Order: sequence, then structure tokens, then C-alpha cells
Amino acid sequence: MTTLLTSNDRGGRTRQTLPIAGLALVIALVVQFIGELDIDLGIGSIIIFPMVWGLLLGLLVSIQRFRPLGIDLQKVAAALVGVAVMLLVARLAFNIGPSLPTLADAGPALLLQEIGHLLGTVAIALPLAVLLRMGKATVGATFSLDREPSFAMVSEKYGPDSDQYRGVLAMYVFGTMFGAVFITLLTSLVSNWKIFDPLALAMGAGVGSGSMMAASSASIVAAYPGDEQAILGMAAVSNLITTILGVYVGIYVALPLADRFYRFLTRGGRAAEATVAEERVPKDAERDTAENRAFREQVASAAGEIKLPLWLSLGVLTVLGIGTASVAAGHMSLDIVGGYAVLLALVLVGLVLAKLSRKVSAIVWITTVGAYVSSPWFFASDTLNRLVSSVDFLSIATIMLTLAGLSLGKDLPLLRKIGWKIVPVGLVAITASFLLSVVIAEFTLGAWG
Repeated sequence: MTTLLTSNDRGGRTRQTLPIAGLALVIALVVQFIGELDIDLGIGSIIIFPMVWGLLLGLLVSIQRFRPLGIDLQKVAAALVGVAVMLLVARLAFNIGPSLPTLADAGPALLLQEIGHLLGTVAIALPLAVLLRMGKATVGATFSLDREPSFAMVSEKYGPDSDQYRGVLAMYVFGTMFGAVFITLLTSLVSNWKIFDPLALAMGAGVGSGSMMAASSASIVAAYPGDEQAILGMAAVSNLITTILGVYVGIYVALPLADRFYRFLTRGGRAAEATVAEERVPKDAERDTAENRAFREQVASAAGEIKLPLWLSLGVLTVLGIGTASVAAGHMSLDIVGGYAVLLALVLVGLVLAKLSRKVSAIVWITTVGAYVSSPWFFASDTLNRLVSSVDFLSIATIMLTLAGLSLGKDLPLLRKIGWKIVPVGLVAITASFLLSVVIAEFTLGAWG
């Protein structure tokens, strides 16, 4: 995460970081003031959260030609994203800890439904993405539906300047804007078949996204109004379990499995190693047009990461985070500052433990330690939870996605390559994840009640 820099390098990195920090702060504050937009389509709603506005505005700034944002500045934004995801995971850990007793009391049916999410994305959506030639972005787009934690897993393993990361970003935007609408239609259709237990349907609704879970639950309740309380309660617990287990399943099972399955389907040869950019390059030299040469030059200039000192990254993100969280809360408070101090301490502890252990990633350490110190079993959990709860979770996501948007101008040729392909892949991933989870829950409910 850090590199040895000369004094000139340090000064240069600082000068490059400050403009990006300023842009990100302005955009994040503006979109946080705008708030969320709820568009009612009659069959469901599209909710555009501030974090999506931040991503879109960041992208517009990144690609505008009036005063172009240099490639190095965009790479600085990408480097900040890599640290921002750790803060996001630290905040997520404080959502997990208080709910650990619920996980301990969960039955086999609730725990096993996670298999449905895993099989739905990796076993079904991934082959479709390979068929559509999405390149390495396939792995990031199809290993999980677990939303924000996916950024952390892929960023740590492949880096925020990888095709896999771009796949996560594409799926995230698709799921955020259209996931709730689509799963509303899907669950309404399946619920009205009247062939599944409503509790099994509720378990399938817990796909790791709060908005998608709520939309799906509403459709199930409409079909089974007499079971409303049981359905809503089961869906909430299922979503919680998916969130808790999703971090560990994603890191140790889903992401490695998706990577190996992708390599197997592409036969481990050149196709498996090819990036989205390389698939565009013609094999016949006579077909090497000026357009293709320009495309390769754009990709080459975007390649490579910039490393920032940890103190600089965390300092910038703390300022951005406190400002955005204060707007989200409607006021500035010492609790928000204290909450960020706790999150920063947790990130540093995770990085130190990861360096000492070498085999366990910082994301796992941050999640595990954070979940423990926020659980009822830790003596200071009440104080820590009070401080961290003042930091709005989505405000950190807004910072992360705003920075991601500012870094995307350099990746636009590669994102165009993914383009429309994320739509069928996303629809299949959501459908398969929900249906397989419901089927597994149906059988396990019959076996264990």
C-alpha cells in the first residue's frame, strides 16, 4: 500500500492528489445535498442514490474536453479508491458485529441459501459472460451479487486499475439502477406461481442488496399478504446473513472459483490472459487500422498504477469522509470525527495484521476485527458502535464511487467494450441467484423446518 518515495516524488504525489481531492469533495458534497431520486415506473421504482450521481458526475469530469483531466490525475483517483474500499469494509464490519448473535441462531435453511447465490452467479452468469466475450471483466461482474464488499475483494486482489474491477463497477451500476425493478417483476411472477413456500421466497430475496431485498419482499407480500411479518423478517435476516457470509465466501470461495472457472472455459490459454483491450486487436496485420492503433495507444497510456503514501491517502479520505458524512447527517458532530478515528484505527490494524500474517488479506482482518469489537461480546462495543453509527455507510460509498468516476476517463475504451453485454449478464445473474436460493431454501425448509 505504500512505497518508498524521494522528497521530490512525495511533493509530486501531493500536488497530484490535492486537485483530485478537491474535485471529489465538491462533487460528493453536491450529490449528497441532492439526495436520492425515486422514479416510479408503476411496476416498480428506480432509486438513484447520491453515490450513483457521484459516479456519473465524476465520469463527466473525467471525460470532458474543456479542461482535460490528465491520465496521472485519474490514476491518483484510482489509487484513492483502493484505500476507500477498506474504509467501506471497516464501516460494513460495524453493521455485522451487532448481528452476529442472529447468525449464530440461524438454521441450516438460512445458511445454505448462500450456495444459491454462489451457483447462480458463477455457474450460470459467468459462462454467458464468457460467451459474450467480456474478457477478464467477466470475473468481477459474475463472482458475486454482494454489492459494496465486491469492490473491496476485487480491488485488493486485482487492483482498481484491472479489467476485473471494471467488471464489478459495471455490474454495480446495472444492479443499482435496474436491479430493484427487475427483481420486483421476477419475484412477482414466481410468487404467483404458488409453488414455493413464502418463507423460501423470502430467503431468496436476501441477495445482499437492501433496495433489491425490499423490492423483492414487497412483491412476495403482495402474493401472500397473510404472511407479511414472517416474510419481511425472514428476508431481512437472509439479507443480513448474505452480507456477513458474503465477505468470507467471496474472498475464499467465489472469487477464486470464478477466476479458475473463467480460465477453464477459456482453456487457460491466451484467451484467458487477454484483456478486453487485447481482444479488440486484430490478428491480421493488414487489418491493423488507424482506429485500432489509436485504441491500443489509449489502453497503453491508461495501464499502470500510481502508489500513494498511506498517510496521504487516509488523510485525504478522512477529510472527504467527514465532510460527506456531516452533510448526510445534516450537521457536524464530534461523534462523526470519532467514528472516522475508529475506522482509521481499524484499517491500520487490519493492514498491520495482514503484513504479519502474510497469508490473510487486510480485508479479512478488517472485517473480522471490526465485527468482533462491535459485537455484544466486546466490552467497549456500545461506545464504538455509537461513534461509528454516526458515519453514514452510504456516504463512504459516495466518496468511493465519486473517485471511481474521476478515474474512469482513461478506461472508457475498455468500458465501451463491455457496453450492452452487462445487461443480459446482469439479468441472468440476478434471476439465477434468486431462483437457486429459493429452490435450495424450499428443500432445506422441508428437511429442517
